[in-house]
Amino acid sequence: MNQAKNNVQALHNKLRCHNMIAVASGKGGVGKTWLSITLSHALSSLGCRTLLFDGDLGLANVDIQLGLAPNKDMGGVLTGRYSLKDATTPYPDGGFDVVAGRSGSGNLANLPAQRLNHLTTDLAALSDSYDRVILDLGAGIDRTVRQLASQAQVCLVITTDEPTSLTDAYAFIKLTKMQRPDADLRVIVNMAETEHDGHKTYNTIRKACESFLQITPPLAGIIVRDNKVKEAIRNQTPLLVRYPNSAAAERVEQIARNLLSEE
Repeated sequence: MNQAKNNVQALHNKLRCHNMIAVASGKGGVGKTWLSITLSHALSSLGCRTLLFDGDLGLANVDIQLGLAPNKDMGGVLTGRYSLKDATTPYPDGGFDVVAGRSGSGNLANLPAQRLNHLTTDLAALSDSYDRVILDLGAGIDRTVRQLASQAQVCLVITTDEPTSLTDAYAFIKLTKMQRPDADLRVIVNMAETEHDGHKTYNTIRKACESFLQITPPLAGIIVRDNKVKEAIRNQTPLLVRYPNSAAAERVEQIARNLLSEE
């Protein structure tokens, strides 16, 4: 049993990609997909060849937020009709590529282990064609989410000040650290009422992690609530296209610059 676990961990370590950034939340409704799109756009604007992979295999909505109608998506990839590379769709307005999920196909969220391993292998190979790959993970902490997250060098965990959001973000951090003690987990507080409130939210999850897990996940950024975000989503247009000078856009651009400064 232990040998099997070690083999799985060795596979994850082998497939871990230095250019891959996972965006997770534990809970839905915290702005994870919006942040993934905006971060992909910001990285592209900074000169990175960027791929946005919609890893929410059951309730995908990257294409909906972008107003895309791709001819190929993850549904066809997972049934073997075409390759993952063939499912990439350029998004010219943002300068990045997209692999769309398959919304409404809940069965895709519970892939057999062999098929999920095959997908992670293909994704690792595809990542070689890009400077950065953003994984927009599904909400929750199920096996599919955790295995996709295990490929990433960095995992951004999104939370808001809602108790359920904090609890679920903590659960994601706990399970990920149990599976991967060396995981690089960083916290982003979204929809904070003020900068001060954002730090209070971060300190809540930081103290829980320090008390029960003996770790201190760093703060990657605070995004103050901005009505321009909701308007951009409603209009199916990226924030950096519709409101490039908004406060939320500037915060995400700073997060992108910080990520690239580590090179």
